[in-house]
Amino acid sequence: MKNSWFPVLACVLMLGASGLASANDDAALAAKGKTLVTVDGARLGQVYRVGSDGGVQMIIGGRLVTVPAATLSSVDGRLVTSLRKNEVLALP
Repeated sequence: MKNSWFPVLACVLMLGASGLASANDDAALAAKGKTLVTVDGARLGQVYRVGSDGGVQMIIGGRLVTVPAATLSSVDGRLVTSLRKNEVLALP
């Protein structure tokens, strides 16, 4: 009973590390050349650049558009934005 806290501590540390890894999965998924799709399945195109904040830049309609990192996620291994295509086209 003296060392019964050790297995509990090991489990807590492993759970904490796995939580950090999953938080970084979306950032790791955003990469130059990766295809970005909208939440409703519309293909936007390929990522031109990934910003230091995790947002992605794309050339759409002849202009550079930055899609915020907060809208990005991984769905079935694909890079997805929670925005619709018309919302992305309206970004500055």
